Amino acid sequence: MLEIRFFEKTDMFSVIKLASDTLTEKYNPSLFNYFYETYPEGFIVAELNHKVIGFLVGVIVDKGLCKILMISVSEYFRKKNVGTALISKFIIEVEKKGIRTIELEVRTDNKKAISFYKKHGFEIINKINDFYQDGKSAYNMKKEI
Repeated sequence: MLEIRFFEKTDMFSVIKLASDTLTEKYNPSLFNYFYETYPEGFIVAELNHKVIGFLVGVIVDKGLCKILMISVSEYFRKKNVGTALISKFIIEVEKKGIRTIELEVRTDNKKAISFYKKHGFEIINKINDFYQDGKSAYNMKKEI
């Protein structure tokens, strides 16, 4: 059964491996520990049969505003509502803190992710050139909750 829960230190290796396998950007492993220590309520994992199959990292940016920094789901489990469950849990947690706006960035060429975010009520608000390490552009997307 799918469990959506807060990240635990014992999840670190699984999350780093999943990020490496599924995300285009390459992140220093210490960054994940930083996110966990900074805002643990924004670090959520999806677990199935004791295996991490997805995660979401989000942070509060300002009063009323938060950002989703990363979301990743194992390729095999995509289109099975894992990403939806992660976003839903994140929204519940940030609403408790009085957050009313969520923003994120997504590669302009990542059509599947853009479609996924639009399905969840996010709208493109602008384009950011040279956003990623490889020089690719991003869309900044926003959702009011």
